[in-house]
Amino acid sequence: MADPANSAASCMEKFKSYAKTQKGFILVSEIVISLIILICYAASRYGGYSAVAICEMVFAIVFFVIFMMELDKQIQVVNWVWSDLFRAGIGAILYIITSLICVIGGSGDGARIAGGVFGLIAGLLFAYDTYTIFLQIKSTRQHTAASTHDGV
Repeated sequence: MADPANSAASCMEKFKSYAKTQKGFILVSEIVISLIILICYAASRYGGYSAVAICEMVFAIVFFVIFMMELDKQIQVVNWVWSDLFRAGIGAILYIITSLICVIGGSGDGARIAGGVFGLIAGLLFAYDTYTIFLQIKSTRQHTAASTHDGV
C-alpha cells in the first residue's frame, strides 16, 4: 500500500514546483485575487457579483490541479490548452465588465468599489494569461505548407 505521508509530501512537492513556473504563478495569482474579490463582493450590499469570482476561482483551481498533476498529458480527450485559453479569455471579459459596473455604480458602497478595482486588476491578469496561452499556441503550431499540386 502507498504511504499516505509520502504521497502527501509528493503532492506538496508537485505543488511547490509547479507554483514556481510562470503558468503556475499566474494560476495561483488568479486564485488569490479571485478570493479577494469574492470577500469584497460578499461584504458589499450587492453580493450578486460574487458569482463571477466564485466561478473563475473554481475554474482556476481545476486547471491548476490538472496542470500540476500533469493530467493534461493523461486525459487527451480534451484540448487543455484551448480550454485554458477560453477560460482565461472569458474570465478577462467577465471581470472587466462586472468591475466597470461595480466601480461606476458603487457610490456609497466601499466594498463593492474595492471589489471592482480588484476585479479590474484581475481582468488584466486574466488578459495577460490569455496572451501567454495564445503565444504558446502560436509557437507550437506546425507551419508546414502542404503542397496541393503534384506537378505544375
